[in-house]
Amino acid sequence: MSAISRYVLLVLFVLVNLVAFALMGVDKQRARTHQWRVPEKTLFLAALLFGGTGGTIGMFFFHHKTKHWYFRIFFPLLAIVQLGIFGYLMQMLD
Repeated sequence: MSAISRYVLLVLFVLVNLVAFALMGVDKQRARTHQWRVPEKTLFLAALLFGGTGGTIGMFFFHHKTKHWYFRIFFPLLAIVQLGIFGYLMQMLD
């Protein structure tokens, strides 16, 4: 049972982070082409829902939102906390 739970947790964590990463890329592309943008609230919500790691990687990969102090500070801190919680949960399911 715990092996399945660990697998589900891992898959969910990866999927949420891929969504956060993709949102950063989509918003950057739309910013370049002057199209409708992804609201900052949506980017923060994705990060809060355990997408902090993907959001942080996306932010630096796409060079997007890196001039905003609240993204530069909040996203990496959130990623560290979420990775710690994720590691703890994975150990608890072992």
